[in-house]
Amino acid sequence: MRVGFAVPQSGAWATPGNMRRVAVRAEELGYAELWTFQRLLYPVGHPMGPTYRAVHDPLITLAHLSAVTGRIGLGVAVLNAYAQPVALAKQLATLQTLSGGRVTAGLGLGWLPEEFAAAGVDMAGRGRRGEEFVEVLRKAWRDEVVEHEGEFFRVPPAHIDPKPEPGPPQILLGGTADVALRRAARLADGWVSSSREDLLAIAGRIALIKEELAGAGRDPEAFRFVVRGVTRVRAADEDRPLSGTYDKIRRDVAELAAQGVTDVFHDLNFDREIPEADPKEALRRAEEALEALAP
Repeated sequence: MRVGFAVPQSGAWATPGNMRRVAVRAEELGYAELWTFQRLLYPVGHPMGPTYRAVHDPLITLAHLSAVTGRIGLGVAVLNAYAQPVALAKQLATLQTLSGGRVTAGLGLGWLPEEFAAAGVDMAGRGRRGEEFVEVLRKAWRDEVVEHEGEFFRVPPAHIDPKPEPGPPQILLGGTADVALRRAARLADGWVSSSREDLLAIAGRIALIKEELAGAGRDPEAFRFVVRGVTRVRAADEDRPLSGTYDKIRRDVAELAAQGVTDVFHDLNFDREIPEADPKEALRRAEEALEALAP
């Protein structure tokens, strides 16, 4: 089980100093990866809550933190496929090279209509768009001459260089519907759960993906099953996974590993108490959690 930690990215506690402190301390303590997420905008009056109200860009955040760390992985879960894939391929390739090959790129289809409107993209056909999006990314990272003519994207014959070094980033796909799980098994290096995932049912999702992997002749042991751990530290244990005392949270992590999860990262941004807390108090709680939950 690889254990990661999400950096302060949402709300008042997501200061540059807090980001750097969490990143450096996570690397010192042996965490596998730092994680970020994307929220392009927050529609006026939307009930999403404080986690999504003010969110820093995930790739610029990781680029900044790559310069103050040297080993720890750099993951984003997820970037949504309403972006332009050639531009994103260039950004990810540059981050991969500058960080020394530490990038994991989680991709999603997107679900917020206002973000599609702002990006100038139709929500119709999101599944097909996502599949073609992955195809364009891989071509951009692999082919000497990149050329693509598809339903959603067109790339005239072109060189898209430099290629990422030491190789392309791993791609994870998100999603909860069966069709999304099967898509991940066909196209990606792993699957990443959402913040709303029912972790009590995770074994069923993993089984479905492994069945699809086997049918496609792919090795299930080489596939990553990544859980965003919506971690809530409390004085007393709670019924939901990863909520309660540190002892309970550690037991929950062990149970996820027993279910077949290969990676979990603790994300305090999704604890409603953290984005709204005083930044110094939020950092204190994060440093305590980093120590207590270290792998």
